[in-house]
Amino acid sequence: MAAFARPLTITPHPPFRIIERGGRKLLEYHPDSAGSGERTVLGGLKTKAVDVVVTKPTIGPVIAVSMKGTLGAFRNLTNRMEEAIGDCTNLHITYPALVYGFFQVLRATRAGPGVEPNDACVLPNGSIGEAIVRYHDVLGRLEGRLDLRDDTTKYEAVSLVLVKPDQPGRGTALPNFPPATSPLSLSGFFAKLCRAYDLRFVYAAPKLEPVTSRWVWDESSPALSDPRAKDYTPSVGEA
Repeated sequence: MAAFARPLTITPHPPFRIIERGGRKLLEYHPDSAGSGERTVLGGLKTKAVDVVVTKPTIGPVIAVSMKGTLGAFRNLTNRMEEAIGDCTNLHITYPALVYGFFQVLRATRAGPGVEPNDACVLPNGSIGEAIVRYHDVLGRLEGRLDLRDDTTKYEAVSLVLVKPDQPGRGTALPNFPPATSPLSLSGFFAKLCRAYDLRFVYAAPKLEPVTSRWVWDESSPALSDPRAKDYTPSVGEA
């Protein structure tokens, strides 16, 4: 998210600060700059506390991401579907141009002793439970809104991640579901948000480019050489 704006325009504030030297923008890891909390966004029906929001001066919220975690009781995923549709519609009524993403994490509990059938995500044979597959298919129909005149009930991007609760690999995502070809694959989530943002707020509004254009970091930025950034592909070059 830090590529869209100064860290302080992002809620919650990421642990970075910008150093400008001779026209170069260097991104530096700075824990004291980190913030917490959600941002309240005006919806067409009610206000909504959103987990991550990027706000541009004089424009308002341009990117938002809602995150949901489900530990079990997967029989209640139907309620999640209804909530997701309602939240998306609510915010798009007020901000049709808002690039809105939905990030869903499920605990990949394996069926076995002590696990209720409705709390099992992974079946004994390693396949994914029917309720999870059905939820995946429904979420796939809620993503892909590209033009601001498209259906307001759809998100610009949706991702579904199943996280292992036990060893080995505790805290890592299941590699086989969703499949790489799925529209809900995590690998395409941020790319879709970036594409929608560029189309609406940069290419379609060249006079706003000083405000809306995405930032390009100097390749010598300290934050980019941090080991924690090894899986991140930054925008680097000349501003």
